Formats: sequence, C-alpha cells, structure tokens
Amino acid sequence: MSDRRDFMGMALGGFAGLGALGALYAAKRTWDPLPSVKAGGFTTLDLSNVPENTLVVEKWRGKPVLIIKVPKNAKPNSAPNGHNENAYDDKRLVTVGGHKYMIVIGLCTHLGCIPDYFPEKNKFICPCHGGQFNAAGEVLKAPPPSPLVIPPFKITGTKVVLGEEGPEYKKLLAAGVVS
Repeated sequence: MSDRRDFMGMALGGFAGLGALGALYAAKRTWDPLPSVKAGGFTTLDLSNVPENTLVVEKWRGKPVLIIKVPKNAKPNSAPNGHNENAYDDKRLVTVGGHKYMIVIGLCTHLGCIPDYFPEKNKFICPCHGGQFNAAGEVLKAPPPSPLVIPPFKITGTKVVLGEEGPEYKKLLAAGVVS
C-alpha cells in the first residue's frame, strides 16, 4: 500500500511541478514586450541620399530626430556668446560614408520645443525662448542648459540604426559627448 501512495504522491508532485513551470512561462511571456514594440524601438535611416545642409526629420520612439549633412563651412553667421567655431570640426558629429552628420533628438533641452533650422545661418533657433544651437547641436545662446541630445545609434555602411548602441556611439559616450 505504501508503494501505491508513494507513486500517487510523486505523480501529483510531477503534475504540480509541470503546472508551476507552465505558469512561470506564461508569466514571463506577459512581461516580455510584444514583437511590434521591439521593432518600434529601432529605426533604420539610409543617409546616402541626404542633401548637404538640408534638415531631414525622422521619427524615433515618438520623438523627432533631426539629421543634417553638415557642410565644411558650417560656421554660424553669429553666435551671441562668441562660440562661432565651425560646426564641421565638432566632435559630436557622426561620420557616415565619408560625410559628417549631425544626428540629434529634435527637442530643445530647455523646455522641449522643436527648434527651427536656418541653413543660410547654419544654426537652429528655438521658437519658444530664443535659444540657439549650431549645426552640430551645441548651444550658441541660452536658455538651453545643454546641447541637443544624441540618440543611441549604430552605423552599418551608409545606414544608421537608431536605438542600438554601436561602437561609434560608445566612443562618443566614453568621450563625454553624450549624456
């Protein structure tokens, strides 16, 4: 009789264990993001046809991303605080296919407004409070407390994948250029 009870106890324990594993698996699947959400986290941009000194606006995770193929003479025509260096030499620029690009999230670091780009002046001006940024996203005139934010990216040929940290992004991060 004892053998039969031992068998029934082990069978019941086995079924309970399988039920617990199934419950854990189901719980884990509910915690994982949906495939559509995972796909929405990455945006691939082909920069091979971007014209020089023209603002291109893309969307990534619901935020505007501003892209400019920076010209070699991208010196702002005026910088109120004297920071009128050529933006082409800025360490925040990303080199893709032999050209330098500014890739930033298009929200002013002051209050989150979307700055306007003026290609003839080689600078951004925020319509909310008059803050100014050069063609590399550096602050030319306050009130913005910091430069425009560089999103995580990875370069593959002439394409940039937003949302993935590649070696180029990690290099900017190590240099303290990315916050």
